[in-house]
Amino acid sequence: MPKFKSLSDIQTALRTGVTTCRALVEHYLEQIAATQTLNAYVEVWADEARQRADDTDRQLRDNPGQLGRLFGCVVSLKDNICYEGHTVTAGAKVLEGFRSPYSSTVVERMIAEGAIMIGRTNCDQFGMGSSNENSAYGPVRHPLDPERVSGGSSGGAAVSVLADTCLMALGSDTGGSIRQPAGFCGLWGFKPSYGRVSRHGLIAYGSSFDQIGCITHNPDDVALFLEVCAGADQFDSTATDRPVPTVDLTLQPTQQYRIAYLANTIDNPGIDPVVKTVTQHYLAQLQEQGHTLEEVAFDLIDYVIPAYYVLTTAEASSNLSRFDGMRYGYRAPQATDIESVYLQSRSEGFTPEVKKRILLGAFVLSSGYYDAYYTKAQQVRRMLRDRIAAILGEYDAIILPVAPGVAWRFGEKSADPTAMYLSDIYTVSANLCGIPAVTYPIGQHSDNNMPIGIQLMGRMYDEAALLSLANNISHAI
Repeated sequence: MPKFKSLSDIQTALRTGVTTCRALVEHYLEQIAATQTLNAYVEVWADEARQRADDTDRQLRDNPGQLGRLFGCVVSLKDNICYEGHTVTAGAKVLEGFRSPYSSTVVERMIAEGAIMIGRTNCDQFGMGSSNENSAYGPVRHPLDPERVSGGSSGGAAVSVLADTCLMALGSDTGGSIRQPAGFCGLWGFKPSYGRVSRHGLIAYGSSFDQIGCITHNPDDVALFLEVCAGADQFDSTATDRPVPTVDLTLQPTQQYRIAYLANTIDNPGIDPVVKTVTQHYLAQLQEQGHTLEEVAFDLIDYVIPAYYVLTTAEASSNLSRFDGMRYGYRAPQATDIESVYLQSRSEGFTPEVKKRILLGAFVLSSGYYDAYYTKAQQVRRMLRDRIAAILGEYDAIILPVAPGVAWRFGEKSADPTAMYLSDIYTVSANLCGIPAVTYPIGQHSDNNMPIGIQLMGRMYDEAALLSLANNISHAI
């Protein structure tokens, strides 16, 4: 079985009889079994995937005109996106054994177009982490070097695609949780504008930050995900009713773009020297092709991480209050009264990182510190949105690294929360502003051969233009 890297290739192979959907699913299941040590999956829906593959093959034979746009697309599902009748735990013991009574809107729309869900992937608990080391199921290992992290929180999602166990992965992005692991794994990672894709059925971390997106091998499949999944939803009042964009990815070799880059994201003492060199070389290639790249002053970079963690921990402390051992999920067996149920179930059900963020969130929302922390962080967020919007009013996109370095070895940042949080410094701005962002690979690190990615941020709700631009300039590599 060849390694398919695009849905169009899979659909051509299915239509011409080169392979069958059942054979494709069996290949992916074999790959899942062969890569179990990577710990990318926490559950595999093998029988269900086989049944849906057989249904696709039957429809392809008997009624091909009724096939959906995603027929033959085998998808992994991050363990915080609900699928009716299936377990979902957000990587947490506190949701142990919980089966979702409904499907997320994104899952419903993809299945309606013929997608096949093959399993749920490991993730940092409730999306809180940058390395996938913070999961009740253990860490996810990088396929290119099992001693390195896969990125987080959608680390299992990225590995599921890179390890050829599915074609596309669905993930969530609160502060870079799709883009950073995609960058670490040499893949395309996409976060839509806030509200472009419904969050109904996504277990919330930070409700004003979270977005469902995808990880793929190419921009064509990203565009298809957007066209299928975007749009208004009666179950999510934040989902926009703006028309769903049709993305034109026709290559335009003569198209020239105006792109801004933030100098202090590249000329920064905290960035890996090789990542800096590869990034600068890529920017030079773009200039040689006729694109205009201009340095733009951006003096808010030092405030991005503090504002992000103040706001997201505040929202998390509220969102996670529902997990108390009373109605569903884990309940401490030693608990004897209501107070001990709350205390013991939450203490045992959450990892230290999640408990830390809940406590920080409760602190910044407390009466004595609300204005000093939460209000100030909201003011920074407003300033950041205005500044980024002003830049994008003059340029087609903003370009910057995905992360200061490449995938690190296990344990390197675990004892230093500041270093761990700073690994998100280049991705959280898109979530604070609610704008779309996409990452794709531009090279490898000369010391360890780990992938290096680049990131583009675009105008609010203008994903079509952003993906078209990314597709065009990605060929400069």
